[in-house]
Amino acid sequence: MVEATGFGVTTLKPGDEVYGMPWFPRAAGAYAEYVTAPARQFARRPAALSHEQAAAVPLAALTAWQSLVDTAGVQPGQRVLIHAAAGGVGHFAVQFARHLGAHVIGTATSGRHVWLTELGADELIDYTAVPFEDAVKDIDVVIDLVGDEHDHTSIRSLSVLREGGLIVAIPSGVSPALLKAAESRHLRTSAFLVAPDGPALTRIAELIDTGEVKVEIDEVFPLDQAAHAHGRGESGRTRGKLVLRGAP
Repeated sequence: MVEATGFGVTTLKPGDEVYGMPWFPRAAGAYAEYVTAPARQFARRPAALSHEQAAAVPLAALTAWQSLVDTAGVQPGQRVLIHAAAGGVGHFAVQFARHLGAHVIGTATSGRHVWLTELGADELIDYTAVPFEDAVKDIDVVIDLVGDEHDHTSIRSLSVLREGGLIVAIPSGVSPALLKAAESRHLRTSAFLVAPDGPALTRIAELIDTGEVKVEIDEVFPLDQAAHAHGRGESGRTRGKLVLRGAP
């Protein structure tokens, strides 16, 4: 909730319930009781969500939205492959790609397939059962939320892209090896770092409030279990997002 606004702020007023991802990649001090940031880094929180659900949205949803809309410029009918489709960013990426009219393909363990189909995935690949590059081809855009540090996922993804296709390498970025391999195949690469974006959060809130986009929370932890929550997140085995609850 907005406690106070500074000189010249016209988009928000005290009492407004907001959500946001202030200052990123600079630390925002969000574990504190209060935080300050430019007004346009916030947006009114989705009315359909609880505070805990709203807290799960900004970082993950903005990463998915900006990578698909601003970086890849996904168009209707394109084939989009999303690695780690069941994770915090991935489950938003599936829904946003569907919203953009893409044919959505995701990698996830088989236990997540029914849920991801409900979110809008058209095809799903259990990467533990079959190499994804043996199961899919002619991809226009790969959103790689895994990276080359695990099983060379970015490098391997080049083989599924059609000529001129794009891989957005999010956690690992574009290494010299990835860039060289992509250029030799006439493919495109892009690193990505999410940025604060109040207008995009406003659009995302609209999609949530109309029911087109759902927010999945795997588990909520009290603040004194923050270390445990971080450890759980680093396991790479969550369904949707983890949330910390502050003191009442």
